[in-house]
Amino acid sequence: MEKFLLSLTSTVGILAAILIGLTFHEVAHGFVALLRGDKTALKAGRLSLNPLVHIDPLGTVILPAILYMSGMPPFGYAKPVPVNPRQLKNPRGDMILVAIAGPAANILLALLAGGLLHSLARLDIQWVVAFLPQFIFFNILLAWFNLLPVPPLDGGQVLMNIAPKSAREVLAPLEKHGMLILVGLFFAGPMLLAALGIHFYPAHFLILKPVMWFYTQLMGFLFGITPGG
Repeated sequence: MEKFLLSLTSTVGILAAILIGLTFHEVAHGFVALLRGDKTALKAGRLSLNPLVHIDPLGTVILPAILYMSGMPPFGYAKPVPVNPRQLKNPRGDMILVAIAGPAANILLALLAGGLLHSLARLDIQWVVAFLPQFIFFNILLAWFNLLPVPPLDGGQVLMNIAPKSAREVLAPLEKHGMLILVGLFFAGPMLLAALGIHFYPAHFLILKPVMWFYTQLMGFLFGITPGG
């Protein structure tokens, strides 16, 4: 029974981490856009902290569930917050600020959760031990993934707004299909190849390895542990 409860706590914790991380990520985009003059997200009701308004059936429900059941780190994405660059005070510069606001929000959440974990760890509260490390890891993962320079990810939006016009014309088609390409490259493709006995995991060295490094460094700093020592 105790094992079941710990498993249930872990599952609920992962779900909560995904919903909270994605919600704050999207709200941050819309909030910075609002500060820079665009009310599109506000009018669409997307500046809400209610996770339900940000859920994407594939990215927030199906993909995390498949990854979790496959024994892989759960990951997901929400419906993109609508932004109208023409309403921004400085469209190209402000779009960069809007783009980095999402990952910045996740890093801030991870740091705040780390501080809370450090403060409460000695109390040996089960939900703290089970939830906060997962919450920290997921938010670092979400920030790093979105910083990849591929449209429509936030890193891709930054690249689109600093690249010359010729490069933007090449990158523009990825806005519509980039997410499906990434899901295929990092998740669906490797799972199909593994079924055929071919083990190729680009997500390991492009995503998980740097995320684990950052996570290890943060936890080591919080608890005075030297990574690898």
